[in-house]
Formats: sequence, C-alpha cells, structure tokens
Amino acid sequence: MRKLNANLREYLQHNHSKLTWEERIKIVNEVTIALSRIHSENAIHRDLHSGNILYNQYKNFWHISDLGFCGPADKPLKSIYGNLPYIAPEVIAGKGYTFASDNYSIAMIMWEISSKLPPFANYENDYNLAMDIVNGMRPKIVSGTPLKYKKLMEQCWDADPTKRPDIFTIRVKIRAINKLCYQNTIRDVPNDKI
Repeated sequence: MRKLNANLREYLQHNHSKLTWEERIKIVNEVTIALSRIHSENAIHRDLHSGNILYNQYKNFWHISDLGFCGPADKPLKSIYGNLPYIAPEVIAGKGYTFASDNYSIAMIMWEISSKLPPFANYENDYNLAMDIVNGMRPKIVSGTPLKYKKLMEQCWDADPTKRPDIFTIRVKIRAINKLCYQNTIRDVPNDKI
C-alpha cells in the first residue's frame, strides 16, 4: 500500500515560500492529470479541494483522493456538499454538479497554490459567502502570478459553466504554461510574459 504523506493544504502551509512557479505549475499539472482520468471515465469528483489532494513522496506525484461523492456524470446529484469555497456558483444555486463544476474547483486550487491560503480564508463559510460566490465574487489575484496562469484560472472560474475550458484543454494550457515557466528559469523572463 502506498503512503500518501501530506495533503496539498498542509504542504502549501509548510513549503509555499520555497516553491518556484515551475514547482507550483507541476502540482497543477499533476492534479489535472488525475482529474482528467476521472472525467475520461465519465465521472465527476464533486468534492475537489486542497484537502483531497495528496502527495506521494515515494513517487513524487500528487493524487486526488476522497472519491466518496465521485460518480457517473449521467446520474446527477442535486444535493450540495463539499467545501464551500471550492463549490461552483451554479451548484450553490441548485443546478447540480457537472464536469465544469469540477473545473471551477481546479481554479480555486490554482488560486490556493498561488497564494498559500484557501480561497476566502477571511470569510465565514456561511450563506453570505455562498451568495457572494453566486453573485460573482472570486478571490483577488495574488501579485506576481504569471499572466497566462491568471488568465487560465479566470477562465476556469467563469460564472458561466459553458465558458469554462474542459479538463483536457486545461491540461494542454498548463503544459504550455509549464514550458514557458521552464524557459523563464533559464532566460529570466518576467512573470507577465508567462
């Protein structure tokens, strides 16, 4: 049995200041690989957040865990569960979970990776926060976030789920950002060019 050493939230709290953008993007890439496997099975995770992303130190890889609410996309669930800051606005509004709602959660994870903090950490997880999310409130982009990363994050948390990229498009964009980030470490290109 493999040992998973830490969840992403704990890992970021202890290591954030040491992480390069290349390392942060590697985490996002591995999470999107894991989510693409779930989506390719026509399943939706429905409870994706940093506490459900675990690091396997032996394999040096990130995995998605807690598949308790994961299920077939063609069997919709209307109940709302999960960690409020990561729940898509349309789900909060009662429209049910979709592939796009998982991709909204990816945006919140991307934001957490950029900031070290869970989204909306300074807010109570209550009705007011839920309504603010439904009405378009998103976390403030952290200074120094690479431009292409920022744009992808904003696309993934778009209020209109039909405008969010699918997980396979997200993977392609993350790989492209990773390539630019790698070039940045070699040529010292400013973050706004990534």
